[in-house]
Amino acid sequence: MKKYNICGIQQIGIGVKNVEEAWKWYISQFGMDCRIFEDEAEAKLMLPYTGGEPRRRHAVLAVNLQSGGGFEIWQHKGREPLTIKEEIRLGDLGIIACKIKVKNINDAYSYFKNNGISILNEPASGPDGVKTFFVKDPYGNIFQMVVGDSWFLNEHRETGGTYGALIGVSDIDKSRKVYSDILGYDIVVYDKTEEFPDLASLPGGNGRFRRVLLKRSEPVTGPFSKLFGNSIMELISPTGVAGKKIYDERLWGDPGFIHLCFDVQGIDEIRDYCSEKGFPFTVDTKKSYEGNSFDMGEAAGHFAYIADPDGALIEFVETQKVPILKKLGWYLDLRKRDPHKSLPNWILKTLRFSKVKL
Repeated sequence: MKKYNICGIQQIGIGVKNVEEAWKWYISQFGMDCRIFEDEAEAKLMLPYTGGEPRRRHAVLAVNLQSGGGFEIWQHKGREPLTIKEEIRLGDLGIIACKIKVKNINDAYSYFKNNGISILNEPASGPDGVKTFFVKDPYGNIFQMVVGDSWFLNEHRETGGTYGALIGVSDIDKSRKVYSDILGYDIVVYDKTEEFPDLASLPGGNGRFRRVLLKRSEPVTGPFSKLFGNSIMELISPTGVAGKKIYDERLWGDPGFIHLCFDVQGIDEIRDYCSEKGFPFTVDTKKSYEGNSFDMGEAAGHFAYIADPDGALIEFVETQKVPILKKLGWYLDLRKRDPHKSLPNWILKTLRFSKVKL
C-alpha cells in the first residue's frame, strides 16, 4: 500500500513572455483571479532544466475558486524567453493541452464565442461520447473544455480550473508507470486506436492515434482536495513515428506548458516509490535544503520533480505554509493537520480575500 497521498492537481505551469499580460487574460477568460502567491526571485534548484544556470523569474500561482487546479504563470527575467520554432502538433511529446472543467459544454462554447476567443472546433463527441471542444489562448497554448464534476463554489462562471492534461507520449504502456502507478490514474475510461473527428481541427490532428483516458479509482483527499476536486489524464500516441519533444533545445520556463504539478502529502515516501519505479527525483528541495522548507515568497514547503519516459515534467509540492488572510498575517501551518483531511469550507472560502480585480 502506498504511504503517500496525491491530493489533486495543484496547478499546471505555463511559461509566458509577460506575466502581467497573460495573467489578465487568464483571469478574464478562465477566472484565475485568486492569487495564492506571487514571487520574483532566482530559480536556483532547477539546474537540470535551466541550462545548468540559476535563472531569475517572476511567477504567480492563481486559482479559480469554483474548482480545479490553478495556473502557475512563469516568466524568465534576464533572458528572452525562447518560443518553439514549429507549432506543437499531435504526435509531439509533452503536454499538448490543458483540460479545463466546465459546467455546461454548450454554455461554455457560447461564452468563448461571444468573447471572440480563438475556438478550434465546435463541440464534438470524444471516444467516450462526451462532447468537448478546444480553444487557443493568444500565446498559442491549447485548452480543452471538458464537463467536470465536484464543484466547490458557484461564482456564476462557465469554467473552473485545471481538470487534467492531454499528454503526447511515445509508448502509452511505459508512460502509465508514471500516470497510473505513481499518480494513481488507474482506471481506463477508454483505450482506442483510430482517427478521431474531435481532434481533426488541431494541428496534426488528422492522423491515426492511440488515445487512453485515465481516471482515479480513489477520490482525492487532503487539505485542498475540496477545491482541486477530481481530475483526469489522457495519453495520446501516434501509430507512426513520434514527433518532436516540445521542450527540446529550450529551457523550463520558456513559453508553453512547462509542467504538471500535484499537491501531495508524504514527499519522502513519494521519493522512495518513484525511485523503486525507475523515476528518481531530478530536483529535490528537501534534500537540497537539508529538510528545511523552501520559501516561495508567500508560501513554503517542499517540491520535487520527476520526468515521464519522454521528458514531460511532473512536479510534487508538499505545502507546509500557505497564506489565508495575508493582510492580517494569517498563514496556515499544514504540518499540524491530518494530511488526509480537507480543510473546513470556511477556511477555503477565505481565499476569496486574495482575489485580484482587473
